Amino acid sequence: MSKTIAIFGAGTGLGISTARHFGREGYQVALIGRRPRALGTLISELTKRGINAAGFPADLAQTSSVPKLISEISTRFGGIDVVAYSPVSTNSFTPATELTANVMQSYLNLYLLTPIEIVRQILPSMLEKRSGAILVTLGSSAVHPSPFMSGVGPAMAAVRNYVHSLHGEVADQGVYVGTLLVGALILGSAWHRELSSDESGVPADVASVDPDLLASVLWDLFSRRDRIEAMVPVPG
Repeated sequence: MSKTIAIFGAGTGLGISTARHFGREGYQVALIGRRPRALGTLISELTKRGINAAGFPADLAQTSSVPKLISEISTRFGGIDVVAYSPVSTNSFTPATELTANVMQSYLNLYLLTPIEIVRQILPSMLEKRSGAILVTLGSSAVHPSPFMSGVGPAMAAVRNYVHSLHGEVADQGVYVGTLLVGALILGSAWHRELSSDESGVPADVASVDPDLLASVLWDLFSRRDRIEAMVPVPG
């Protein structure tokens, strides 16, 4: 039976690259994103490549919808073997001096509470099978906070702390948990398209990275299981 990867926050950058990479390795693909039409386009590409894929429209900031979402994916594919969590908030960074509890709550829902609930739903099955993986992609602000770039960073720092703790608890039970930290603009992503559409274009000093490279790093983390975290670009 084919195994299944569920990609939460699937888009035109890392999401589709991860789908293609795992699809080449024989995985079925569940794509979770907010926009049904966009998901349909991604599914069409994967189908043309011979990859069994299906889309599940969902707002990942709505944590309460996770149990139903996981049930739908499991019904369609017979279970979930790998979780790849890499959503992008519609909110930009917020200066720490302007951050409010209400704004922070939206970040926490998307980056911390929803992945915790996803794990709660799928981990028992993984532990029973002694097989599976949970891959969480974060921005480098999770470990390198900067002035005027709060909100997202603290939320990502919190889920990174959770993921590291989870890794230590389940690594010897056959389940791999790891993180990919990205400190560059992902080519083809929504943010890249937005910046590119601006009259000034992408600033010359903004580093960029190919999503296919990131997908290969995720596969390396998953298949080797010899480290909990990778960072791209690699710190000099």
